[in-house]
Amino acid sequence: MNGGGCRPSTPRRFAAAACIVLGFAAGARAVAAVLPERVSRILAAHDIPLDDFSAVVQRVDAAAPLLAVNADRLRNPASTMKLLTTFVALEALGPEFRWRTEAWTDGKLADGMLDGDLYLKGYGDPYMVVERFWLFLRQLRQRGLRAIDGDLGIDNSYFDVPATDPGVFDGQGLRTYNVVPDALLVNFQAISFIFRPDSVANRVDIVADPLPANLDIRNGITLGNGRCGGYQNGIVVDVADGPALDRVTFSGRFAGACQEYRMSRALLSAPTYAYGVFRSLWEESGSTIDGRLRVAPVPDHAELFHTMLSVPLGEVIRSINKWSNNVMARHLLLTVGAERFGAPATVDKGRRAMLEFLAARGLDFPGLRIDNGAGLSREARVSASGLTRLLLAADRSLYRAEFVSSLALAGMDGTMRRRFRDDRLVGRMHLKTGRLDDVFSMAGYVRGRSGGEYVVVAIQNGRDAHRGPGEEAQSALLEWVQEQ
Repeated sequence: MNGGGCRPSTPRRFAAAACIVLGFAAGARAVAAVLPERVSRILAAHDIPLDDFSAVVQRVDAAAPLLAVNADRLRNPASTMKLLTTFVALEALGPEFRWRTEAWTDGKLADGMLDGDLYLKGYGDPYMVVERFWLFLRQLRQRGLRAIDGDLGIDNSYFDVPATDPGVFDGQGLRTYNVVPDALLVNFQAISFIFRPDSVANRVDIVADPLPANLDIRNGITLGNGRCGGYQNGIVVDVADGPALDRVTFSGRFAGACQEYRMSRALLSAPTYAYGVFRSLWEESGSTIDGRLRVAPVPDHAELFHTMLSVPLGEVIRSINKWSNNVMARHLLLTVGAERFGAPATVDKGRRAMLEFLAARGLDFPGLRIDNGAGLSREARVSASGLTRLLLAADRSLYRAEFVSSLALAGMDGTMRRRFRDDRLVGRMHLKTGRLDDVFSMAGYVRGRSGGEYVVVAIQNGRDAHRGPGEEAQSALLEWVQEQ
C-alpha cells in the first residue's frame, strides 16, 4: 500500500533534495465532479450552496481522484490543519524526537539543602502533564535535593511568543483550547474543578486538580432543589481582573439532584501556574522551599542539576490528532522552527520551516496559510486537494504507521469515539475532524468494502457549517466511500 515513496528528512535536514509526490497528478481529471446523490440531497435539504463544500476522494494506489468537487478552492480547515503540522514534525524530527526540561542550581547544595535558587528551564515539552511534572520533582529528590533556601526561577526564554490575550480568538480566555504556548507549560495550564453536593452540610464542595499553591478559590455556590441541568449546571465563574488570574470565585445555584459536575479552566499564567503546582507537589512530598517565583533566564554561573526527557514525538502526535489539542500543535510549530533556524522559537520561524520542508518534498500548496499550526484561526487556509496530497504523501512515508495511528478511530477513540458506531463502520476510518463557527471539516483514511484504502477530505465553510447539517453531509460522504 505504501508503494515506496520519499525518504523522510532527519532532524535539521530540511533542505534535502526535492521529492515529487505521486498520486494527485497535475492535470489529472477526476472520475466524478459531482457529489454522491445522498450528499447532494442533504445539502439541498438544508439550503447549503455547493460552493460552500469541497471534497476529494482518492484511492491511495490510484493516479487520479475518484471524486473531486471544488477541490482547489481555499478553505478554512479548522483543526484538520493539525494534519499538516504533525506530518511535517514527524518527518522532519523523527518519531523518537524528545524535548528537554532542565533543573539548574544557583547556589551550594549540601545535605539535601540548596543554599540558593533552583531554576527550571523548559524547551517546549508539549506533554508535561501533572503526572510527569510530579515525576520530574521526584527525580530531583532522588538526586538529593530536599530543601530550597531560595527562589524558584522559571526560564521560558526558549519560546519567544508575544504576550497575547488568550481570549482574543473568541472571547473565551479561560477555555483550555485557547491556552497560549509557553516553553515551560505544565498540564496545559488547566485545572479540573469537581463540584459535589453535600446535602447533609447543605453545601457544594469544590475539589481542584491540581491545586496550585498560589490560586485563591472562593466558593459562593448555594445548593438548591430542582432538576440537574442548565448552562454549567447553574455555576457562575468569575475571575479576578488583571493578568494574574489567581483568584476564581464560583457562585450560582447548583441542584442537589446533580451527582457530580466537572469543569476545566485555564487559570494563572504559564510561569505562575508552573510555580504554584511545583510548590504544592514539592511541599506535599515533605520537601520545602522558602523563596518566591522568579521569571528569568538561567544565570551563566548556574550548574545543570538534572534533565528530564519528554515522551517521544510519536506519542505526542497521537494526543494532538486524536483529541485535537491546540496548544500541543502550536508547540510543534514552534519546535520545528527552532530546530531549523535556532532558538528562540518563534511562530514566524515555524511557518518558514514548514513551508520550506513542504516545498522540498514537492508539497508546495498554492495559497497555503498556516497561521499557528493548530487550525484555531480565522486566517488559516488550505484546499481539499492540498490536504489530499499531504495524506497521500503520508501514506508513502516510512512513518506511515505512526501518522495513521495518531488519527481518531471511528467509533472507538478520540474525537470519533461516539460517531459511526455501526458495525459496518467501526474501526474502518482513521480521521481528523475540525470545527469552528461556520467551519466543519474532516480528513483521513477510509477502508472500503472492497478492501481498498481511500483518502477522504471534506471541508465546508459557510453560515452554520459547524452545526448538524455539516456533520450530516460529511458523514454521508464517508459512508459512501466505505461502500466502495
